[in-house]
Amino acid sequence: MNDIDTLNDVYREIAELIGYDDAMILYTHFKGQQVTFPIKLFNSEYISEVLKKQYNGTNAKKLARTYGYSERWIKELVKRG
Repeated sequence: MNDIDTLNDVYREIAELIGYDDAMILYTHFKGQQVTFPIKLFNSEYISEVLKKQYNGTNAKKLARTYGYSERWIKELVKRG
């Protein structure tokens, strides 16, 4: 069976986003659990590495928007090295 309309609301929404088969994989692995997704996708170690490569002293605002951090936090990460 592969009918998205037969699924409960949250699973239907997931299936519409990523496809029925992938929704079934998520269901199989996480059923019965409450899962929350952090707002930040990338960890601070990765962001620090990115900043070493991309920060030029004037693009903190752009980097903050790109990676979902505040401009202040970007500058703090740069300062820490």
